Amino acid sequence: MKGIPLKRNYLLPVLLVLFAFGASNVNAQSTVKINILSPIVKTLNLQYEKVLNESSSFQLGFFYTGASTGGTALKGFGITPEYRFYLSESEAPAGVYVAPFVRYQSFNLKDDDFSNNEADYSSFGGGLILGKQWVFKEKVVLDIFIGPSYSSGSVKVKSGSDTFDTGAFDGFGLRTGLCFGIKI
Repeated sequence: MKGIPLKRNYLLPVLLVLFAFGASNVNAQSTVKINILSPIVKTLNLQYEKVLNESSSFQLGFFYTGASTGGTALKGFGITPEYRFYLSESEAPAGVYVAPFVRYQSFNLKDDDFSNNEADYSSFGGGLILGKQWVFKEKVVLDIFIGPSYSSGSVKVKSGSDTFDTGAFDGFGLRTGLCFGIKI
């Protein structure tokens, strides 16, 4: 995991901070979560969700990555705001929900095959997810979701030639997650 910001020694402090925040308020109306699928793609993905009323919430997600895909090394971040409509009879933040979202991403790209090829990539997109969130013991949160997304971006070459394949980020995609967290 050379060059990756997410290492095992970072995971324990993140979880300890999450639990420290959550130890204070049983009637909390906010959650802090980490997507436990993200390390598979060498990414750290955190979300903060604020309940607005009994059937809706606003969530702000942030990720940082240092992965490689299709011969391209990339480092960068993304921000994903979403508005959740809870459809079940239980009060937010628990139950089945649908959530439209938008996403901004910004990456530095380097060609693994040609060391002098470097570029910046940014994209904007959105989509709709369907999910279910459980709250256990009024404190521990488990959130699972899936849905279609679409992104469109541009590459600005800094050096070398434009040989970057952005197909993994442009166009239609699938947004999935399995998040673990706490109410704060």
